[in-house]
Amino acid sequence: MTDSDAAKRPRHSRRFWIGLLLLPVALAILISLGTWQVKRLHWKEDLLASIEKRSHAEPLDYDGIMAALEAGEPIDYRAARASGEFLHDKERHFFATFEGQSGFYLYTPLQLDDGRFLFINRGFVPYDRKAASTRPQSLVAGAQHVTGLARARLAEKPSSMVPENDEAGNIFYWKDLDRMAASVGLPAETTLPFFLDADSTPVPGGLPRGGVTMIDLPNSHLQYAITWYGLALALAGVGIFGWMTRKS
Repeated sequence: MTDSDAAKRPRHSRRFWIGLLLLPVALAILISLGTWQVKRLHWKEDLLASIEKRSHAEPLDYDGIMAALEAGEPIDYRAARASGEFLHDKERHFFATFEGQSGFYLYTPLQLDDGRFLFINRGFVPYDRKAASTRPQSLVAGAQHVTGLARARLAEKPSSMVPENDEAGNIFYWKDLDRMAASVGLPAETTLPFFLDADSTPVPGGLPRGGVTMIDLPNSHLQYAITWYGLALALAGVGIFGWMTRKS
């Protein structure tokens, strides 16, 4: 054995023991990440089951939704209904894509029998049909009955990447209920604090197209858990192999 080989052996030995000492820490981290993903999987499955149940329940009227809100119950995707008259001159336009086409969701205030207002997402219109004059048949008059899904209001802009709403141009990039109401002169105290997404019941002229609510929550936690546990297993295998090689 040369002097160079003899000098290398202590360094290799130190690296081996340092790696062996760090192995349990790395395994603990990987296993904890996998376990966390399993917990997230159960949480997501419970959430999806709850949404499925709420969306297929007997529709609540707006007073029922308000009672659920006051009781602290989730209202997002809760089957709901409302009756009243649309205020088409106050419709707000939310920029969106639907089935690969760009355009807008029409958020139109529905004046309820008791004088309060509820913003209805009536559905999608293509970009070039934004102006009400291009779709006069959509301006249905008189008492209307709407069924669909309640949607909770947003407390703030969902991301700094989302543009600011263009109220002057009547283009909303995020659903700011307070500003939607204020921009058309609706009092905050008489505007209900949630939205109602209309279902796909056809409307005169075919526009807007209802039933645009997407219930598509990603659920990849099982794959993530398998990945973390797999890495832990592979690392354990490397450690065992290294130990056996060292012993031999």
